[in-house]
Amino acid sequence: MEAFNNAVALVDKYVWGVPLILLILLGGIYLTIRLRGLQIRHLPLALKWMVHNEEEGTGEVSSFAALCTSLAATIGTGNIVGVATAIKQGGPGALFWMIIAALFGMATKYTEGFLSIKYRTVDENDHVLGGPFYYIEKGMGKKWKWLGMLFAIFGACAGLFGIGTITQINGISKATQAFFDPNQAHTVVIPGIGTYTWAVIITAAVVTLLAGLVLIGGLKRISSVSQVIVPFMGAAYVIFILVLIFANIRSFPHAIAVICEEAFHPAAIKGGAFATLFIAMQAGVARGIFSNEAGLGSAPIAAAAATTKSPVRQGLVSMTGTFVDTIVICNMTGLAIVITGAYKIPNVEGAEMTIAAFQRGLPFPPQVSSFLVMASLAFFAFTSILGWNYYGERCLEYLSNRNKTLVMVYRWLYIIMVFIGPFLTVSAVWNIADIFNGLMAIPNMIALFALSNVVARETRDFFKKKDYLKQNEEDHQELEELRTASHGK
Repeated sequence: MEAFNNAVALVDKYVWGVPLILLILLGGIYLTIRLRGLQIRHLPLALKWMVHNEEEGTGEVSSFAALCTSLAATIGTGNIVGVATAIKQGGPGALFWMIIAALFGMATKYTEGFLSIKYRTVDENDHVLGGPFYYIEKGMGKKWKWLGMLFAIFGACAGLFGIGTITQINGISKATQAFFDPNQAHTVVIPGIGTYTWAVIITAAVVTLLAGLVLIGGLKRISSVSQVIVPFMGAAYVIFILVLIFANIRSFPHAIAVICEEAFHPAAIKGGAFATLFIAMQAGVARGIFSNEAGLGSAPIAAAAATTKSPVRQGLVSMTGTFVDTIVICNMTGLAIVITGAYKIPNVEGAEMTIAAFQRGLPFPPQVSSFLVMASLAFFAFTSILGWNYYGERCLEYLSNRNKTLVMVYRWLYIIMVFIGPFLTVSAVWNIADIFNGLMAIPNMIALFALSNVVARETRDFFKKKDYLKQNEEDHQELEELRTASHGK
């Protein structure tokens, strides 16, 4: 097993080396320039359209439901475990690079959302399918279909073997064990596998059952559950960390200074100046992408199902996912860890580090703080399990020419992987997830570069047309009518 772990770690190191990090970062910078800083200039409009669905257009779910399905997949263990892992590996400076990557990643996510609508397909039953595999095939041409198929293979594997199942259930089970049985007093021996606590075994069974009940219902049930859990838990988590920040407000300026200073002069890691800087950048970018998935090509699979007639509008809505996931939620987690100094505690990492931050910083009893982290991680990771099942199934649909039997087999295999996830080696799990993430990003980023002219041209045309002004006037008029009706009551 040790040899396997070492081999996986070596592959992960090569996949997430300098070339891929530069590809994703420079891709985001390039798209930001081509789109003239759209993610900053039009962020207020994007946030407004995020919660204001279109009445007309083709799709299977509302624009907000599609966004929540995407956020369900992105807001997961990366926001709690991944941020702590990045800070542990690269020091507090990794948080700075995570935010920078997310800022440019918003342009990437906009481009993905735009292309998902422009090149999606709708069959005779109004079933929508879209994503990188279709904007590669239809946008770049039939001769590039092999690249779309390559993405679909990596995406299906990522959902089944990495980011969708094993890492999420591992995060949940470790958090529940840390809360209910931190001393591992209640264990059971599973022949041929190892010794595990009852907390882990029960967690695996309960999460698998709940996930199965939702997944069997398909996209509409996944989006319905996501629309409830994602906004509620996201808002609750941010509120708890705001309480932590205000309770430790005197440490806030120092935490910001430490993050900025160590972004360029990391002191947490031994080595040469360039080596330590690269480690901080690599940890921040890799974990940031693991969390918000900008550049991976996963989010446009969900965006393609949105009821809309405008690629630009859905692109703007899609980019808010990166803003909410990384710039808001991940940033909050990182601030909590740095403000409380939890990253300095020896032999503490992952969820335990975030729990330590909550225990140190919140004005609540330690058990309450631990429960808040456990509950947040459980809900976030659970929705990620749901969202990535949808991604994996759509990838398989493309590969199998919409073979329903194969999709159903994939769904049941996915549920099985959720159950056995806690019993697999954690270090190898994270490395496998990183590898599939990186492999997904390569064909997707190639397509984004190739189709950037289309996106830039049509985006400029959209904002110049009177249709855009008319849309804003209609939105404004509708808001005024709602206000008038409200005052009338």
